Amino acid sequence: MDQITMEVIQDGNIESCRELCNELMAFQKSLAVIAPESFDTMNFDTRMKKSYANALASQVIVVKDNGLPVGYVFSTIDNIEHSKNRIPAWAPVADPETTQGFYPEWEDLPNKVGLLNNLYLRDEYRALGLGTKLFDLAMEWLESFDDVGVIFVFISNGNDAALQFYLSRGFTFSHDVFGGFIKAVYKRV
Repeated sequence: MDQITMEVIQDGNIESCRELCNELMAFQKSLAVIAPESFDTMNFDTRMKKSYANALASQVIVVKDNGLPVGYVFSTIDNIEHSKNRIPAWAPVADPETTQGFYPEWEDLPNKVGLLNNLYLRDEYRALGLGTKLFDLAMEWLESFDDVGVIFVFISNGNDAALQFYLSRGFTFSHDVFGGFIKAVYKRV
């Protein structure tokens, strides 16, 4: 841990996050108590790359140690007008008619929202304040959009440390997504 740097990816090339994103999916699977097998189809290509390409705006910040990526945060601004009730193919859903999706059924739910999609650090880089720094930078970026009034974070089941991290930073529990497979938290800005 000689030289820790943080770089905002400016050129759209998020390939440096491929291995880290795949590690995050494996980490989430290892903690999951509900449908861990659902993570088998989740990886950089099916999750991060796809979300990055479909977002209205995206920010990726990579933490590097001597030039080697060791963590990242990925945030987006998304238009959810046509996807509020969408259920992805990987979701462990028995009855789509009764399953609560990603977003709450608020009357004032805006069509444009901020999402803190991924925050991940390799084990040896946790408890150094890097997660808080990444979180703060992501929130600063998300809150810079005047037309975004709410930010969501979706936390995989079993990842209680992440849930507590966001709750301790002003987020509020919203609802269970896909029968508890994911926990949704939000913050109005």
